[in-house]
Amino acid sequence: MKFTLSWLKDHLKTTATVEEISTKLSAIGLEVESVEDPADKLGAFRVARIVEAKKHPNADKLQVVMVEVECGQPLLEVVCGAPNARVGLVSVFAPLGTYIPGSGITLEKKPVRGVVSNGMMCSAAELELSDESAGILELSPEAAEQVGQRYIDVMGLNDPVFEVKLTPNRPDCTGVRGIARDLAAAGLGTLKPEKAIAGVEGSFESPVAVALDFTKEAESACPVFAARYVKGVSNGPSPEWLQRRLRAVGLRPINALVDVTNYISQDRGRPLHVYDADKLKGAVRARLGKPGEKFLGLDGKEHAVDEAMCVIADDSGPLGFGGIIGGEDSGSTEATVNVLIESAYFDPLRTAATGRKTGLVTDARYRFERGVDPESVLPGLDLATQMIHKLCGGKPSKAVVAGAVPDTRRTILFDVGRVEKLSGLVLPVAEIRTILETLCCELVGDGETIEVIPPSWRPDIHGSADLVEEVVRIAGIERVPSTPLPRTSGVSRPVLTETQKRSRRARRLLAARGLVEAVTWSFLPRGQAETFSAGNGELVELANPISVDLAVMRPSLLPGLISAVGRNRNRGFADVGLFELGQAYRGDKPEDQYLAVSGVRGGTAGRSGGGRHWDGKAQNVDVFDAKADAVAVLAALGLDTAKVQVTRDAPGWYHPGRSGTLRLGPKTVLAHFGEVHPATLDALDVAAPVVAFEVFLDALPPEKRKSRAKAQFAQSDLLPVRRDFAFVLDAAVSAGDVVRAALGADKALIAGVSVFDVFEGGALAAEGKKSVAIEVTLQPTAETLTDKDIEAVSEKVIAGVKKATGGEIRG
Repeated sequence: MKFTLSWLKDHLKTTATVEEISTKLSAIGLEVESVEDPADKLGAFRVARIVEAKKHPNADKLQVVMVEVECGQPLLEVVCGAPNARVGLVSVFAPLGTYIPGSGITLEKKPVRGVVSNGMMCSAAELELSDESAGILELSPEAAEQVGQRYIDVMGLNDPVFEVKLTPNRPDCTGVRGIARDLAAAGLGTLKPEKAIAGVEGSFESPVAVALDFTKEAESACPVFAARYVKGVSNGPSPEWLQRRLRAVGLRPINALVDVTNYISQDRGRPLHVYDADKLKGAVRARLGKPGEKFLGLDGKEHAVDEAMCVIADDSGPLGFGGIIGGEDSGSTEATVNVLIESAYFDPLRTAATGRKTGLVTDARYRFERGVDPESVLPGLDLATQMIHKLCGGKPSKAVVAGAVPDTRRTILFDVGRVEKLSGLVLPVAEIRTILETLCCELVGDGETIEVIPPSWRPDIHGSADLVEEVVRIAGIERVPSTPLPRTSGVSRPVLTETQKRSRRARRLLAARGLVEAVTWSFLPRGQAETFSAGNGELVELANPISVDLAVMRPSLLPGLISAVGRNRNRGFADVGLFELGQAYRGDKPEDQYLAVSGVRGGTAGRSGGGRHWDGKAQNVDVFDAKADAVAVLAALGLDTAKVQVTRDAPGWYHPGRSGTLRLGPKTVLAHFGEVHPATLDALDVAAPVVAFEVFLDALPPEKRKSRAKAQFAQSDLLPVRRDFAFVLDAAVSAGDVVRAALGADKALIAGVSVFDVFEGGALAAEGKKSVAIEVTLQPTAETLTDKDIEAVSEKVIAGVKKATGGEIRG
């Protein structure tokens, strides 16, 4: 948001300096990004008059002119190449030593083709006033009386320009009056009353009707649409003061009609639009777009319309996007005679969504998507009518209004004691009331608890905490007392929660296993979100996304990680392992948000490293790499992995035959792991192989408190005994079931069980069978095992496996 000092003083009666204004603006939350004072670069340039002009003796295209730089002083000889240099011309002169901003040079006294030039006559481009460089500036003949004075003083350019960075919640400060209102509340002047507007309501009915054409569900897109017809206008260039102000804030003057709307948009934060009424066909209505509709915008580009966009249209079709941009076919020109002034209120969310879809960034969108004051619809229309009548003449009609201004009035019950409670700032009740009243809040009541009604232009004030923020902001954040934290004695108690401790351990473990931590977007394109939801809850769509491709909250951490693997491969890193710990969302309720740690490995990025090596060919990652990572995380987080069950019901984004789920009982899902499904990789444009795992930290049972006393170190001095068993099982039986059954056969003696062979087909007579061979380790503690003892344990193992899996010992 840009404005000049003189523009600010149209609304604020103040004697404050530029530095004081800048400091106060930043102090009250309106951060000043820059203050540009034209005097800094144009202060040395003077108004001068050419008295004599003759041809340069050594150059055909140059002249030697005698310039009057100051009344009563000797003339200066200047070499000039401008074709419009002539006797009597009043222009702008730069003395020696002046820095020329347009060309980046500093004038020095040196001969030009043998003639010494004592300065320079300047063009508009050299002063960076415009792109015109064909000739030197030509001032009006009346300026001859001001020869010798500073050019910026004569032309009124000595007006500092402020640029303020606004937060999205301050739409009221997108107009100069809103900024003046805040400065007045902060004690830096007095807000001038708004000038009364009279004589703008005409005596005849508007020949152009306006209407709202929305369904009940979409009527919030444009709840009110007002317009006024003005006939017999004379359009042309706007006055110099108006053009100067628009240029100062970076806007290009076009014509009086357009300049008026741009001026009011900057001055009051109220965007408007002017149509050439003779180009309209039928009634002008606000409605939603229709598939296939298009229009040519004022930016010279053709814009497509869809059914979610709010458009302004007549009988011929769309005239523009509501709250963003108008169309070229109905725009005003110097030939315009009859105009229709539009003033409406457009929904901020729909305006923002349309702007992102189309990529249009305009001053109107900047204001409407933040929230224009809905009660400024009719005052803005009247102000525009008054200015157009004054500058262009014409006769206005009666205003026509479709719909009604939305009721934004709300009452907040405010306990003034919350100022001290929330901020620590102790203020008298009278000062709190004064601050709120200067911010145009309506107060009801006299006690410690009052009712506060915010003004219509402050949609950001919803509760008492917002009122506290306003009071502290205006009173001055420097008045908040600095209070040191109390110093506790002794050793501080641990402050980390169980979840935070587990998160730290998970991060350290995965980093130690060769994975690199990544932080990806919490938002996804809708297509990716659907791929990774698989019916596990509703997608959480954002009402106001920062991008169409970031419109849905992620249901899983994997899409971002897998996409990151693809981006790394595109940059030459083929083998990469990543992990992330963060939140994901299965729905829009608090209980639908969950904490997970997920990881991916691609290419040959296994546990021991990846890539080519002289010692041998590296193996591609597989399902067991992902399982090992998931099991390692669970073990590090205090879970007994021997009690964890492995099932085959992993979600659809995993390969159905090369994935699994880790469970603790039938209902508690601890983790998923496996190779990523080829179709999923295709959807993310990532090449195989990629394996992944997901561990759900919220699903883990509370970690058992460990005793402070260390267990006695137990080490047997007897040698372990190992026995091998081979069982014939149904092919569908999991090897993990065999291991668990064997471990439970004799918990006192059996120290470990491992699978060392799986065999199918061949010598096995029956189809659908397989052989699983296990090694059972027996560790005696009291005495050496006899053959009888070993045989007894072996029988227990065989019986336990048969009971649990139906497997028979292989002969």
